[in-house]
Amino acid sequence: MQSCIDDCLACYRSCLSMATGHCLRMGGKHAEEQHLTHMHACAEICRTASHLMVIGSKHAPSVCAVCAEICEECAKECERVGDMDDCVAACRQSAESCRKMAA
Repeated sequence: MQSCIDDCLACYRSCLSMATGHCLRMGGKHAEEQHLTHMHACAEICRTASHLMVIGSKHAPSVCAVCAEICEECAKECERVGDMDDCVAACRQSAESCRKMAA
């Protein structure tokens, strides 16, 4: 469980910092509403999933399943936009960890 928490928190940090820093500075497709919405949703579900795992909530596995789905969508969105390899990697790692946690 600890590795999933760590992966979710890493994804949270990556998505939030890139959305509020890198993407806004880059402008263009990086700053499109759809793209930023994906990134903020991913950051928030990762924060929530990690929180529920830390407190031992019985709902953590079901939230992790949703988190995996949102992280995968965010990774695809960041690939589409381009120049976001670190975010893509963090999203994919979090998605994989959350899929295992949800199982």
